[in-house]
Amino acid sequence: MQINENLIRSVVEQVLSEVRSKQPSTGTSTASPNASSSAMGRFGLFDNVDDAVRAARTAFEQLRERSIADRRRIIDHIRRISIDNCVELGTMEMNETKVGRLQHKIEKLKTLGEKTPGVEFLKTECFSGDYGLAVIEHAPFGVIGAITPVTHSLPTITGNAVSMIAGGNSLVVNPHPSGKKVAAEGVRRFNQAIHADLGIDNLISLICEPTLETAQQLFKHRSIALICVTGGPAVARAALNSGKRAVVAGPGNPPVVVDETADLNLAARCIIQGGAYDNNLLCIAEKEVFVVGSVFDAMMSAMERAGAVRLSAPEIDRLTQAAMQVVGEGNDKHYAARKELLGQDAIKLAAAAGRSVDPNVELLFGETSADHPFVQTEQMMPFVPFVRCRDFDECVRLAQEAEHGYRHTSIIHSRNVRNMTKMARIMDTTLFVKNGPCMASLGLGGEGYLSFSIAGPTGEGVTTPMTFTRERRCSLIEDLHVLGGASRLSS
Repeated sequence: MQINENLIRSVVEQVLSEVRSKQPSTGTSTASPNASSSAMGRFGLFDNVDDAVRAARTAFEQLRERSIADRRRIIDHIRRISIDNCVELGTMEMNETKVGRLQHKIEKLKTLGEKTPGVEFLKTECFSGDYGLAVIEHAPFGVIGAITPVTHSLPTITGNAVSMIAGGNSLVVNPHPSGKKVAAEGVRRFNQAIHADLGIDNLISLICEPTLETAQQLFKHRSIALICVTGGPAVARAALNSGKRAVVAGPGNPPVVVDETADLNLAARCIIQGGAYDNNLLCIAEKEVFVVGSVFDAMMSAMERAGAVRLSAPEIDRLTQAAMQVVGEGNDKHYAARKELLGQDAIKLAAAAGRSVDPNVELLFGETSADHPFVQTEQMMPFVPFVRCRDFDECVRLAQEAEHGYRHTSIIHSRNVRNMTKMARIMDTTLFVKNGPCMASLGLGGEGYLSFSIAGPTGEGVTTPMTFTRERRCSLIEDLHVLGGASRLSS
């Protein structure tokens, strides 16, 4: 799914002109939420956790008195704003975070508005018989605490808000500090539209100055019923150790396996499409590729024909020096990506490698060993390492090692159904893609719905409104059988 580049350029220029002249194109104020303290406490903007949670609790109590149809109206406002404002808000996110690609920031917001599941995903089961009726319905948790990443600041909030509110909840968001401004602006617009239509404010509350301390306060707050975390290993561990029920969308390092039966040209196009999407910021993106030796050289040629640029071994060494650093001590010592190159364009990575490439190049690649830092680290940069393997079994074994047991995402290119089945069982990942780019697993060029919270560690998978509900069984007993049933139970 691609957006016309000329259209993007013309609309962005128009939006930036409007922002500079302070003339909003959407009918709502675009003033910064940090411009005045008077903005705090309304339309979801708060400077402390207690006030945010209290307001969200009030909003939840109002929401639970409303109908499913009202929830649908609320969600429609979020979807409409996400679609109608995708260029403006996507541009704001790009300018603030300075990672990824503008057209993909825009596309993520637009597609979330179109494909995020809402109240239609809520299911009720019913059992009837001689003894009456049992109805299994799904009730809200209450106030949900959400931690969101810099990689998809507003898109993650948008998707979570739709699913959580569809389930009948309100939420308090502690955004990543590097994406707090666009998060606040999006939340303000959502709440303002909801309040104008239904009179409920602060269904989505946000900490405008997020810190590690505010995240910890959110984890421990007695009025938070559930925690939803989307982020790296540290925040995932913190959520799991919080003592509360947690939905954790943790890290991933998705491997790709290419066997000798694969359509190599298709595989190359898919790897470039997925690995380059938003400069490899997606947690589901192709991070490393393991190729059967008999087709390895042909696969590398296919990558070049498809438009990727191959780096030599010395160039990869220079890029690694610039892009990776050793952090931690003792058993915790490991490589981590440097922030300076995180989510940057391929031309910038190529310059770090001592190579000049065309600005239109989206992905770099090259041959490495299986233990290379770019293979073992979730690096989030548009460089994909390729590893030469003896056979399919070695490909899968090395892929499993590189995935580190996250059970997040894995990808295969093959025409051999047995190989597909074997890899699926061994990898046991939440998402498993066959002969397509990673985004197909989230409905982008594939079937299904979209969410940027993929809960692997806690097992919920791609989150939906059902993820954020509690099961409630309501039983109606048939009078004629109460005494008979009770007597049989007691005997």
